[in-house]
Amino acid sequence: MSRFVDRVTIHATAGNGGHGCSSVHREKFKPLGGPDGGNGGNGGNVTLVVDPQVHTLLDFHFRPHAKAGNGRPGAGSNRDGAHGDDLVLPVPDGTVVLDGDGTILADLVGAGTTFAAAAGGRGGLGNAALASRARRAPGFALLGEEGEINELVLELKSVADVGLVGFPSAGKSSLVSVLSAAKPKIADYPFTTLAPNLGVVTAGAEVFTIADVPGLIPGASAGKGLGLEFLRHLERCAVLAHVVDCATLEPGRDPLSDIDALEAELAAYTPALSSDHGLEDLATRPRAVILNKIDVPDAADLADLVRPELEERGWPVYAISAVSRTGLNELTYALADLVRRHRTENPPPVPRRAVVRPKAVDEAGFSVIADPNQPGGFIVRGTRPERWIKQTAFDNDEAVGYLADRLNRLGVEAELVKRGAQPGAPVTIGAVTFDWEPQVPSGEDIPIQGRGTDVRLDRPDRIGAADRKVARKARRHHADDIGAGWVSIGSDDTVDPGAVAPATTSESAQSDD
Repeated sequence: MSRFVDRVTIHATAGNGGHGCSSVHREKFKPLGGPDGGNGGNGGNVTLVVDPQVHTLLDFHFRPHAKAGNGRPGAGSNRDGAHGDDLVLPVPDGTVVLDGDGTILADLVGAGTTFAAAAGGRGGLGNAALASRARRAPGFALLGEEGEINELVLELKSVADVGLVGFPSAGKSSLVSVLSAAKPKIADYPFTTLAPNLGVVTAGAEVFTIADVPGLIPGASAGKGLGLEFLRHLERCAVLAHVVDCATLEPGRDPLSDIDALEAELAAYTPALSSDHGLEDLATRPRAVILNKIDVPDAADLADLVRPELEERGWPVYAISAVSRTGLNELTYALADLVRRHRTENPPPVPRRAVVRPKAVDEAGFSVIADPNQPGGFIVRGTRPERWIKQTAFDNDEAVGYLADRLNRLGVEAELVKRGAQPGAPVTIGAVTFDWEPQVPSGEDIPIQGRGTDVRLDRPDRIGAADRKVARKARRHHADDIGAGWVSIGSDDTVDPGAVAPATTSESAQSDD
């Protein structure tokens, strides 16, 4: 037996980018023919696409984890790695994509509509692409970026023009079965319908869809019964039609009280789709009242009794019988007229044009804030600095020096100086914390050196992290002695912190990984 699933949570994982290759061309009589490492391939993307042949989210219920292919690493001889395979997930028409906080990310309506659920990581550059005037033969390559990992909620909201609303066993499924070719389950007990049923109705030149929503009861908007699970399927309906059982034998029920109870639930329900999607609240949608089961004599008399009061509310009223098919022709054309009127007043929205917003020329692209957890420390935030940190292999001094040059050209060092950063201050970028030292010259020609090394990180006047720690302790103790009145301030009492070296990074840089 098939199941109808209209709300699922999926875990979309894009592919990781492949690492770049660090290689040097070698052949006979040409031992050092220059760098020839290829770039890594990009990771695959996870994409949602509307497929008219898919009508439920059942597949995601059983397989909520979706992962795209990883990019392949680059190789020597300028061979780039293959891109990871994209993963395309078909979803039903009318699927709404939300994040974990319930914010709508996309409203997928129309065959072929797509949404990027997770973007694949970019492949790292090989040393052939990193060669420049300053670095003629780089001994390093960039690492590939990790793909995005997103947890998304998919909700299916049926795309229908007319939504049938009513108590259980009011005859909604029977009405859909006689107005269209749909064959919903019909039985003589409440809550027969456990999933919305859609039918296509033709009235002359007008064609519209009608939805049979499971029966509602008082308290449905607060989660009572099945109403809360399926009220979302009314959000896209242009017209709401009350189907009233005029032959019910339940005490305390009559057509007017049934309609009033359902109207209260519709008014209390807050649709997730806002006016940005061309939809209004359920309480403001056009209404029609269908008095069903008039083939029963007492029901026909009751329909004639309540019709004048319902018409006073401004709603069109139609007395029908789904069994004997009395009044169906008039009802069909009346609903078609309401749908036609709504379509005329609310034309389909024009697809939004792509808006290009170029970044300002003077935009830094990063920000520097004080680290609340490290006295005297700073945190650098920004898309490019955080991405560069992930691309750097910190076990390669030349790669670390290249990172220092990139951060310096971006203006990170100048901003740290402006913020009052002192040599040895802990600076955190992404998942890496390192000691900042502002005296490594960057952007200069790199002297000939061994592959994977940077002479700027090995200068003899440079002190290590351990020496800087001793100097900080000496300064701290010196300040305490002065505050206690034990030491007189003089030139001999000044603690020399020693020389400081690299810019932006140091050999003490560590990754949280």
